[in-house]
Parts: sequence; C-alpha cells; structure tokens
Amino acid sequence: MLTFNPNTRIGILGGGQLGLMLLQAGIDWNLIVHILDPDADAPCRHLATTFTQGSLTDYDTVYQFGQQVDVLTIEIERVNVDALEALEREGKRVFPQPSVIRIIQDKRAQKQFYRDHKLPTADFLLTENRADVPQVLAGQPGFLPAFHKLGRDGYDGRGVQRIATADDVDKAFDAPGVLEKAVDFEKELAVIVARNEQGQTATFPTVEMVFHPEQNLVEYLFAPAAVSETVDHLAQDVARKTAQAFGIVGLLAVELFLTKTGDILVNEVAPRPHNSGHQTIRANITSQFEQHWRAILNLPLGDTTALSPAAMINLLGEPGHSGPARYEGMETLLAMPGVFPFLYGKKITRPFRKMGHITVISSDLEQLRQKAETVKESIKVKS
Repeated sequence: MLTFNPNTRIGILGGGQLGLMLLQAGIDWNLIVHILDPDADAPCRHLATTFTQGSLTDYDTVYQFGQQVDVLTIEIERVNVDALEALEREGKRVFPQPSVIRIIQDKRAQKQFYRDHKLPTADFLLTENRADVPQVLAGQPGFLPAFHKLGRDGYDGRGVQRIATADDVDKAFDAPGVLEKAVDFEKELAVIVARNEQGQTATFPTVEMVFHPEQNLVEYLFAPAAVSETVDHLAQDVARKTAQAFGIVGLLAVELFLTKTGDILVNEVAPRPHNSGHQTIRANITSQFEQHWRAILNLPLGDTTALSPAAMINLLGEPGHSGPARYEGMETLLAMPGVFPFLYGKKITRPFRKMGHITVISSDLEQLRQKAETVKESIKVKS
C-alpha cells in the first residue's frame, strides 16, 4: 500500500461535469489537480489547481500535460492513448491503464473482449462499412432487428442506428462498426465497480436506468434497482468479473441488460465515473467520485452502502432552446425536502445537452418515484 501523499500532482484529461465532480470530491483531501480540456469555458476551469486549454486527442498536448503530473486519469475516453502509453512506459502512473482505454474506445474491440473472456453479451457481427452490412446479414437469418454502432467516437446516443429489417440497411454507418442483435430486455441496469492496484474491488448497489425515448440518454435512474435478490447478485457478479477481466485500476461502470428470461448481459462499459452513479454523492456513504480517487491513489476502497433509496434525474436542455442558459423551476425544487439540484456550470444550453442532475431521496419507494416525476416536470433549462 502506498502512503497517502498530499503533494501528489494529479492530472485529469477532461474538464466537463465528471471532472467537476471529481474536483469537488478531491477538495476534501486538498488534492492537487490539474485539468486539460479543449473548452476555454470548461466547468472545471476555476476549481482546478491549474487549467490548460488543449486537445485531448493530440499526442504532443497530452504527452506534455502528462509530464507535469505524477498520476494521470480521465473523465472521457476520447483521448490520445499513444501518448498515455508513452507516459506509462516512462514511469507515470496512468489509471485507468492505456491498454484498457484502447479496448473500450472501440466498440468492436470491446465486444470481442467480452466474447474472448466469456462474459455474457448480446450476439454481434463486425462490419467494415455500409456495404458490408447486408453481406454479413445474408449468412445470419433471423439476426434482425439489430443496432448498428460506430466502432469509434459514438457518445451519448450518437453513433447508433436501429436496423429493424433488411430495408433499413441503408441507415448503417459507412465506417467500421458492430451490428448488435437487439435484446428483448426487461430492464436496463448498471453496476459501478471500483478496483485499486492491489486488486481490491467494491461495487455500488445495482441501479435501474430509464432512457429518453428519442435521444438514447439516461433520463433518470432509481437506486436500488427494483429487481429480485437473485438478479441483483447476478448483476453484481457479472460487473465484478468484467472489471477483473480488464484488470482495471479505477472505476468501471458496467451497463447491463436484464432479459425477459432473467439473464444478465453486458451492454457497454465506461472506465471512469458515470451518469449511473451521480446519486451516490448524496445517497451513499462513499460517492463514486471519492471512490475513484481511492482506487487510482491505491488507497482502501470506501463503503458503498446506500444511506437511502434515491432517484437521479438528468437535467437536459429543452428542445428548441440554444443559447445562454436559464433555469426555470429552481425555487420549486429547493422548496422540496430531499431534492438536491447539481448544476454543471455550462453557460450555453442546447437541446438535450446535459446541464446538471437532480438527486431525490426518500425512504418510501413509491413516494420516490412520484417525487422524481414531479421533479422532472418542475425544472426546465431554456435560453
């Protein structure tokens, strides 16, 4: 076990809302945190020890930034892995490890990883371009409906197309991708796993996610998930095995399908704090953000026990509004007990942009769901 060193210089690639919440958790320990982000007005700009504006995908920018710190981590996967590998070879501590990020950056490699490690996942076919899709489907009768996903750079619902029938193949991406058989699922679940360098792991309680019907973004979630004890244990076990297969140091958010036959399948993973863990700031003994610090600094992992059932509602920009953000309904939320708004400090709103989240806490599960719906309807982000 390494001794905690308050003078350790930590770098985060990315200065968005996840970086902001990492910084806020790090303030309790007076951590020295440097941020690199391409946006001059990134949410982290005024809280970081130092802020550097620069590209996360440019080799020289990432390499030079990494030279200035002792430990390097990420809040977004779209980073220059070649630079991270060079830094790691030179002795910099990079978590999650570049080898893990490289696999997860490419959904094709990610899906193949699950198959190679016997982790349960939906059936899939690899495609090279749009013309390749009907050819691979020709040998797989009954494969449709399916989802065509870009291998790289898809994010928050972008880079996904539903291919319902053979007539839809022209919707496929003309780039390397993965065609994933649609899953007849009962619920979408998620488990966040933490793992430190010693191999100690800890999981947060299983949560249930509800997605926006059009944007494929998490609209809100409930913790704990309304599932049986058997399903909960299975989800936790699959998530833990996934993290151990990667050998990741840090957090791994594992998104899961619960099928109508009771099986658990891995959908996708994210090697960082995740939208499915925002409620832990208020609802758990240790938040996902503090847990990330514990994991990458090789400290004992924290207690993930939930203090209360919770819901988390994503605060998205209203359709038809782009420009300087204003928040309608904050007074209503602040008058409600057990309701905690968290704004990300983004100056400009646009349709469905993540502008914040609201955590709702209640010991009564039915009241929690009702209150979450009331909260969702009470606040709007407009321009």
